[in-house]
Amino acid sequence: MTQTTARAIEFSRCRAAPPTLEEFIALDHAALVERYCLGVENFSRRLFDLDEQQLDTAFLPGTTPDVGRWPARVLLGHLADAELVFSHRMRRTVAEDRPVLAVFDENALIDAGLYNGPTHPAAGFVAVIHTLRRWTGEWLGTLKEPQWARACLHPERGELSVRRIADYATWHLEHHGWYLQRKIEKLLGPEPAGKCSGCQCSK
Repeated sequence: MTQTTARAIEFSRCRAAPPTLEEFIALDHAALVERYCLGVENFSRRLFDLDEQQLDTAFLPGTTPDVGRWPARVLLGHLADAELVFSHRMRRTVAEDRPVLAVFDENALIDAGLYNGPTHPAAGFVAVIHTLRRWTGEWLGTLKEPQWARACLHPERGELSVRRIADYATWHLEHHGWYLQRKIEKLLGPEPAGKCSGCQCSK
């Protein structure tokens, strides 16, 4: 691992504030792929200590700062769907000539109830994220400079390169992972003293 990866600076969940997109834009391709491949390692293993009621606990805006509104299960479902979208976008952009992307309506998926209740186990969402990160990360590691620069067209954001999608995808998971950690701590209490689960930082 290089000194620019999440292992060197602690996982994002352990930091005082969520990461910024600019942090990822500043990385070279190899360091970005390393950071991308960490994936679900940004999630505390205490996630699996949450019971069904806790997984579905929503947080009212303004009453619990730095936690976010979505229940943990909804957040994980959103991340799994987002990984599908980002991976497909990058692969299409490398393979096709300036493809036009569809808009990802995250709220439509939530409103349709695709993440509700114990019939949508959190472990399943985590498994999807892990598998896609491993598969796509290995592929990203093979890309040459011209492939990173290939572009697609987003109906709202305009032209996007493969590199920009990868920057955003890597940031997106770590950003939400930071809020997931706050939810876990709100529901289960602070991480136990000593090293936090899966990380080498000192809590």
